[in-house]
Amino acid sequence: MLIRVYGAAIFGVSAKTITIEVNVDTGIGYHLVGLPDNAIKESNFRISTALLNTGFKIPGKKITINMAPADLHKEGSSYDLSIAMGILAASQQIQSEGISDYLIMGELSLDGSIRPIKGVLPIAVQAREEGFKGFILPKQNAKEAAIVTGLEVLGVENISEVIDFFNGDEIIEATRVDLHKEFYDQLNSFPFDFADVKGQENVKRALEIAAAGGHNIILIGPPGSGKTMLAKRIPSILPPLSLEEALETTKIHSVAGKLGENSSLMTVRPYSSPHHTISDVGLVGGGSFPQPGEISLAHNGVLFLDELPEFKRTVLEVMRQPLEDREITISRAKFTVTYPSSFMLVASMNPSPSGYFPDDPNNTSSLQEMQRYMNKISGPLIDRIDLHIEVNPVPFDDLSAERNGEKSIEIRKRVEAARNIQTNRYKDLPKIHYNAQMGPKELDAYCQLDETGKSLIKTAMERLNLSARAYDRILRVARTIADLEGSEALKSYHISEAIQYRSLDREGWGL
Repeated sequence: MLIRVYGAAIFGVSAKTITIEVNVDTGIGYHLVGLPDNAIKESNFRISTALLNTGFKIPGKKITINMAPADLHKEGSSYDLSIAMGILAASQQIQSEGISDYLIMGELSLDGSIRPIKGVLPIAVQAREEGFKGFILPKQNAKEAAIVTGLEVLGVENISEVIDFFNGDEIIEATRVDLHKEFYDQLNSFPFDFADVKGQENVKRALEIAAAGGHNIILIGPPGSGKTMLAKRIPSILPPLSLEEALETTKIHSVAGKLGENSSLMTVRPYSSPHHTISDVGLVGGGSFPQPGEISLAHNGVLFLDELPEFKRTVLEVMRQPLEDREITISRAKFTVTYPSSFMLVASMNPSPSGYFPDDPNNTSSLQEMQRYMNKISGPLIDRIDLHIEVNPVPFDDLSAERNGEKSIEIRKRVEAARNIQTNRYKDLPKIHYNAQMGPKELDAYCQLDETGKSLIKTAMERLNLSARAYDRILRVARTIADLEGSEALKSYHISEAIQYRSLDREGWGL
């Protein structure tokens, strides 16, 4: 008897429906075809033991299983449940009526319990689009799938529940999630706040500008000056995720298996901080069967690279294209996947190998050593960072002061106001949402300079030997400063402040 059961495969951040055809006929043998990987090939051992421990068995007949389309590579153990249900239905051990109305996924344990899987959200979206009645999956993943409306999500803990459901002996209660309540209840939950930061007013101003315009920023300062502490608080001043952004971000983390059990929707902007020993593939994604890297996990959030010169140069260079295009394309012989990677890059570094500024009496590095250290970062990468900020140690008087700094919520209000101006400005441009994304046409249209501004930026370019890309960055930052002030026109002091945030372009830094 031939039975069709449906599962799904993940490609990038999307899913594709897989038809699992199971035929049980006279003869002997177990044949699994359709480009399965080793985890799927081993499924017969898990399935046979799980069925045996729940009172069923794999029939002693010829079983042929085809995973269509047959030219598409399938991987992972999440097809265990769908293959098992196909075998039971094809061997008439359970009723097969209605089995094709559901998309079925789950990994089986030897006792018949069902373990969680990855990529549930894009699979649920695909199931709804394909018109399936429901989605049967591990109970730990049910809340994640239930944020997709118009789909019956049935979370199960054991294969026995699924068997009883199709036999009509048990009703599985559908999992439901109040999407808007889930989203808005967690929207302002942050573990770190700028109120905890003493002093560093100039750095906080620069971070506010970076958050308002989505600009990349690098913090340069000696150990203990507060670079990492400041970076951890950036998500608390970024505008809240929109529902669309939250769904997109959740999809990526779901595919990567980074969502916790019984999680549903990501409501806070992600903050990713990989160690400097990370590989190229770990950062941008890839592998034989591509997985999203850290830059995609930071999509719609912050990617923090601490001690930037300690990262391998090749690792940093592969970021250049994603920083411009805000997506990463990974090509393989038979397919290509694209992961979104629109993140705010925040980097930190010491000014020299010893960690101290050249004019510090404790500095043990020569000028040549300092320049060699700074040259670990290429000029083209630095060009793609809009703001370069020097972070000085906090004076004792500021550290011992009882007064707390300004709260993140107050800074966030100003950032949101500036972002609202940008949203309105770029409403007719689908690929541009904030100032850091402006291209040449937008710079010409929205960054008109008066004679004083032109003179200022001309002098800066000649003295600092700035590139054309650095010139564009200055204009973008100046536009954000003007938006924070609510000014339609770019004024000379906006340009002047933006030029101050190009520390690494100044003579003596070795770049």
